[in-house]
Amino acid sequence: MKFSIDRFKIKAVTADEKKAAILFADELEARTKKRPELAENGDDYSFGFFTRPMRSKDCFSIQESDGAISVYAHGIRGFIFGFSQFLKKSVYNGGKFETECRISGDYSPCKEIRGHQLGYRTTPNTYDAWSYEDYRRYYLDLMFMGCNTVEHIPYENGKSRRNALMKYDEEEFLVEACRMAEELDLDVSLWYPNADCETDESAAQTRKNLVKKLPRVNVIFPPGGDPGDLPADEFLRRCKVISKSVKSVNKDIKIFPSAQAPHGIEGWGDEFIKCLKKDSEGIDGVIMGPNHAFPLDVLRKKIPSHLPIRFYPDITHNLRCEYPVHFDRDDWHYALCAGLSRECTNPRPLEFAYLHSLTKDFVCGSVSYSEGITDDVNKFVWSSLDYDDNQSVKGILQDYARLFFAGVPSYIIAEAILKLEENWYDDPAGNEGIEETHAIFRSLSEKYSFLNENWRFNQLFFRAKCDLLVRRRRIFENALVKEAEALVNQGNMQTAESVLQADYDDEYKALRKEIDDLAALLFDEIGLQLDVGHYCADSWERGAVLETIDLPVTDRAWLLNRFEFARKYDGEERAEFIKRVFSRNTVAGDELYYSVAENGLAGTGEPQEGEVYINVQADRPDVNNGQMPCCMFKVFDNYSFRLAADGFSPGTAYRLIVTFADRNYEKAGVFRITANGNTVYEGELPGGKSDEAYDEEMLCGGFMSREYFIPSNVFTDGRLDLVMEEKKIGVMISELKIIKA
Repeated sequence: MKFSIDRFKIKAVTADEKKAAILFADELEARTKKRPELAENGDDYSFGFFTRPMRSKDCFSIQESDGAISVYAHGIRGFIFGFSQFLKKSVYNGGKFETECRISGDYSPCKEIRGHQLGYRTTPNTYDAWSYEDYRRYYLDLMFMGCNTVEHIPYENGKSRRNALMKYDEEEFLVEACRMAEELDLDVSLWYPNADCETDESAAQTRKNLVKKLPRVNVIFPPGGDPGDLPADEFLRRCKVISKSVKSVNKDIKIFPSAQAPHGIEGWGDEFIKCLKKDSEGIDGVIMGPNHAFPLDVLRKKIPSHLPIRFYPDITHNLRCEYPVHFDRDDWHYALCAGLSRECTNPRPLEFAYLHSLTKDFVCGSVSYSEGITDDVNKFVWSSLDYDDNQSVKGILQDYARLFFAGVPSYIIAEAILKLEENWYDDPAGNEGIEETHAIFRSLSEKYSFLNENWRFNQLFFRAKCDLLVRRRRIFENALVKEAEALVNQGNMQTAESVLQADYDDEYKALRKEIDDLAALLFDEIGLQLDVGHYCADSWERGAVLETIDLPVTDRAWLLNRFEFARKYDGEERAEFIKRVFSRNTVAGDELYYSVAENGLAGTGEPQEGEVYINVQADRPDVNNGQMPCCMFKVFDNYSFRLAADGFSPGTAYRLIVTFADRNYEKAGVFRITANGNTVYEGELPGGKSDEAYDEEMLCGGFMSREYFIPSNVFTDGRLDLVMEEKKIGVMISELKIIKA
């Protein structure tokens, strides 16, 4: 259908219809610079809002007939969902709107709960810089993709932590945020952890007092852990006391505690289930999130069937989190980990659509964990699938493009976003697609200059530039390392060091400056905080990409560090040390070198037991500062480590040399290493034989090596199945060698 903006009339009669008409007119005016006429009477309209009973406030119907579109809903929420369907499926060109397809039909959501956490606190990379109007704008943007819940956060630990960016006191803000949600009929959830100093009674009274102040509260979410350190029985008892207290103010408030297990409380999950089965009065549902006590499918089987599960997916973080990049294999290349860190702009539409397909059957919906706008694309993909899980990812991205990139063909924006996700496959040095992705965004910037005032476009372009910078630096430095290695093998140490000190070219430096310039623009446009010093980011880890983008992504810095270290040696001893450094990981054909960073979990040749955590070191400025080789950039952390390999020489004994993270091992239990089922070490963790000289030469602070003996008779036809396990605190390793004794 086609509609001329000059003759566009919106029909509305009731208060909610008129409110929807004004909101819709605002959107049309923003796109066309012309405001459509509002009409109460007559049949001459282009777009009409009509109140009709529906199964829920989330449902709506659309009818297209006689050159007009009618939206039927029961309240403002449904009307917003209705007119957003028109915005998602129409294009404005030559003074006319044209729908890309028929939009008639009855619409109802797959999931009851569809929301995102938008906490006004110091940690987000964006929200703390926002005004009320910024929040209201984002509320509407989220509703356009079917979101019906926003989650906020009261004072943390009962007191203000207001920073220099925050325009309002947190509790003052919370009142207004709930009022705006009430206006748009958005449900409000409160993430409200237990404070250290609280008792059951004081916690209940504090929450009751807060609820009395707020215009709307629908759900209170007390996390079981992260933060929180109450034993499960005390935690659930407190939840019930809080439930009774707040429901005395508003009987419809629901209490959804999370099954997130506190670190250090053994058996917390089992006790949580036991107490819940014994008495769930006052508990309306359970939340599953990071540091979960049980996987989602197991949790669903264990908790009472009448309690729904609300999912708390982390769609913000890329590493050291529940769903790291490529969560099913955890193979995000360490160079990208180093440069982009934990919370950069991270559109992962295909990956999160896959996660949604794995989890949707167990939950009544979700409210995602979010710390700003870097996950903006992920929010829209997730909410869209929560509303209608039959949609294609490409279709959702085209809706996103028509909503927020008006004037640009939607398929181009969708493809550009998908290309950004592809940028993160494999080693960036070998991924030529990164160059193509950057070229697409540069072309869009030049052809559609108005995009350069669009924060959504600018943050995607920023990511494309960062990916390209990491790729080009890695290519350049790897070539230097290769050249230096050849010189070292020829005995030309001085020239090798000089080669490694080469500077970047002007093209690289220009790209680096573009990144700084775009960072400044993004702060002005949307409050995105890309460093600590200029833009007041909470820390380097909170989306402050400028703090990590220049970190080492090759061994160049470490090799230069080792050249400096070698000055304590003289003559031939110095040359021999440098050669050892360059051949650090070289082993014979019947030996094995394995690195978590270089080889990944796939390189173990064996599936790991349980839920492995990869503790990435690459993006830590205090660690990845030239002191650490790339092969140590990731640390495997689990109760057991398994590796299968072959090609070892029959009748030969071997040495197993493992690099461990140095940690407090006092609480460790028995550490056991078995080779083909034979115990080769059993005792304290880490045990084994230390080599202080090797550690000083080849490792960095916070790590240590240990050596164990593997007798020849445990090998079977040159094959080895190696298992290292400790059941209390687990094993944390970055690399190992199996070399002939």
